Amino acid sequence: MGDLSIVTMVIIAANALISFKGFSDYSFFEQYKFNVGAIIRGEKIRMLTSGFLHVDTAHLFFNMFSLYFFADVVIAYLGSFQFLIVYLGSLLLGNLLSLYFHKNEYHYSAVGASGAVMGIIYSAILLQPGMSLYLFFIPIPIPAYIFGIGYLLYSIYGMKNRVGNIGHDAHFGGAIGGYVITLILATWLFEKNLLMIGLLALPIILLFVLKKLGKI
Repeated sequence: MGDLSIVTMVIIAANALISFKGFSDYSFFEQYKFNVGAIIRGEKIRMLTSGFLHVDTAHLFFNMFSLYFFADVVIAYLGSFQFLIVYLGSLLLGNLLSLYFHKNEYHYSAVGASGAVMGIIYSAILLQPGMSLYLFFIPIPIPAYIFGIGYLLYSIYGMKNRVGNIGHDAHFGGAIGGYVITLILATWLFEKNLLMIGLLALPIILLFVLKKLGKI
């Protein structure tokens, strides 16, 4: 197995082991999930551990499948260590945004690697904006940057309207993490892909404008 996939497999294995432990051990799941009240009381470790727990096998599979699909793009450009920085940084920023939006909802709980995975997806789009994605329900290739912008706009809609039992804010925060950390690690992008940097920033700016206006 080449270096390009070892770090991905380690992350997938960690997610699987911790998630399956949580599936069969309710107290373990409760102890390490993201919970606003517990985090405010000082249990900051939940900001990290919740990103390795999942609700069920479908939730786990979808996140790990998405990670596997995009991880090698980021590793190819940044290397394994910086890929880990993007992954863990996006996980934490996703949970920080959730904490910011739900700080007065002490009962609010969440789990999943979605924030971290969205960070990797947004990082991959920044690094290789010309790539195309094939989505299950659309028979033609979609430019990656269109998908990224569209997904974040949908996340804003989901946050505003509380759509589904989904942590839209964690997804969005993870994407911000992937965006910001990648630009810090790969400053050459400012010379090569300045237009793409600006386009991908638009939904991020929109979110904070709407928050400032009290629309979310």
